[in-house]
Amino acid sequence: MSTPEPVGPARISQRDLRNRSAEIMDALERGERCAVTRNGDHIGDLVPIRRRRRAVSRAEFAAMSRGMPRLDDREYRADLERHVNDDLYDPYDRAYGRGEFTEGPR
Repeated sequence: MSTPEPVGPARISQRDLRNRSAEIMDALERGERCAVTRNGDHIGDLVPIRRRRRAVSRAEFAAMSRGMPRLDDREYRADLERHVNDDLYDPYDRAYGRGEFTEGPR
């Protein structure tokens, strides 16, 4: 009595990969994995990429946010004041200071 092969990724040879690439790509798109072999030796795996979701539901966001520490807006603003220079400046002032915009002879 023989034992069945373990269920896992489909095994495809190097030749199959070359000759049936469209079919294999379709399988990957469906989420299937493929084990690639050369001369019967397993040399690598083809695995589908994980697709990122574009949006998170309100319920998921609320569940993720529950464990987050509360933010004290006054403390946050004070921290910004200590570390961020909000002064507006003219970027050309530095260039004029370095003499990049001096007027030459006409």
